[in-house]
Amino acid sequence: MKGKKRRESVSTTILAKVPVVEPGHTPATVTDQISSVVLTRTPKWWYAAFGASFLLVLLLMQAVTKLLVEGTGIWGLNVPVGWGFAIINFVWWIGIGHAGTLISAILLLLRQPWRTSINRFAEAMTLFAVACAGLFPLIHVGRPWLAYWLLPIPNTMDMWPQFRSPLIWDVFAVSTYATASLLFWYVGLIPDLATLRDRSISRVRKVVYGFFAMGWRGSARHWHNYESAYLLLAGLATPLVVSVHTIVSFDFAIGQIPGWHATIFPPYFVAGAIFAGFAMVITLAVPLRVIFRLQDFITLRHIQSMAKVMLATGLIVAYGYLTEIFMAFYSGNQYEEFMLLNRIQGPYRYHWYALLLCNVLAPQLMWIKRARTSPLIVFVVAMFVNVGMWLERFVIVVTSLHRDFMPSSWGMYHGTYWDWATFIGTIGLFLSLLFLFIRFLPMISMFEMRTILPESEDSQA
Repeated sequence: MKGKKRRESVSTTILAKVPVVEPGHTPATVTDQISSVVLTRTPKWWYAAFGASFLLVLLLMQAVTKLLVEGTGIWGLNVPVGWGFAIINFVWWIGIGHAGTLISAILLLLRQPWRTSINRFAEAMTLFAVACAGLFPLIHVGRPWLAYWLLPIPNTMDMWPQFRSPLIWDVFAVSTYATASLLFWYVGLIPDLATLRDRSISRVRKVVYGFFAMGWRGSARHWHNYESAYLLLAGLATPLVVSVHTIVSFDFAIGQIPGWHATIFPPYFVAGAIFAGFAMVITLAVPLRVIFRLQDFITLRHIQSMAKVMLATGLIVAYGYLTEIFMAFYSGNQYEEFMLLNRIQGPYRYHWYALLLCNVLAPQLMWIKRARTSPLIVFVVAMFVNVGMWLERFVIVVTSLHRDFMPSSWGMYHGTYWDWATFIGTIGLFLSLLFLFIRFLPMISMFEMRTILPESEDSQA
């Protein structure tokens, strides 16, 4: 009787978490359709796409090798602009990684039903984006082979981290975020790995999937342990969404440079991170649903919900821009006023105008329902946001540095070939990891999609 009650309570808990799937599917067809992407023969287009992205990875390897041999002098850094593409790209990639944890953890705790079809590849996107972001602090320190000095580990040189430095805070925040995200993603995969183990024909696949499934058999005890671990990890991951990009914003906020020293930065950066993250999720979800014919799982409802979140966070970002403008003039600080006028009228003014076009004007299309329900329009707006959020980081870093307190040291900053090669190479790394993920692991949670079917039938009765 105890086992029966536990099994009923576990199934009730699962059903309460997930949305109603489109009618017309049985558990067998749901599992078949999702697992077929992994278990069938690799399509030819996948080799071409993976090959193209891997060429960009080779470009990244070339750029990093050149950096290790010759040093950071190959980048466009100069005396007024001591930070460049490395910090810009680091903040951009970390921001992209926020949507996965938000969709997985916070929306799970809030019982939002539309997360089910997109949470798996959003979590994977988080891991890949954090991997790309973590590369930049490692290579921009000048001597990356000594980067372990950033960790508080015993060493013979007595070189201990400076805990008052926000760069050390970044190390702890990003490493904690990556660890929690990896555990959350892996725990959610365990039931599906067991399904792939049981359905695989290849002996090698059975062994590999079985190893990572850790003996999952779907018993009541397994489900009870799974639910407890998943909920605990969701609770741990939720504050990381706010804390990680808040700490990243401290890289700028605790500095004395005009344009950086602002208390608005922590919430402004968090909203911008979720804004950029959801834009990247849309960028991935719209092509994937067409290529793999997943329109029954990633529906227009999901796209519309993501578009609404993107619109809401975009409005918060726009409010941050207005606050920056207001405070620069209201403060009476001549350096803050000059910094803002330099953004609007200076040599980088076109970057600032393009930023407003991409991050403020383009998302306003999402007020229109016809635009929100058009995958093509939502995809185009998401691409605008991806570009705009990179431009935002460029404007924050460069326009605050290139004209500092002494006009004699003013200068311009432009990324060199090696700056762009490193950045484009990390895009190739991100896409390569994504292609490997969709080929060998289910991009949609099969067991969550299956458990919602009884509820779907009850709702139709």
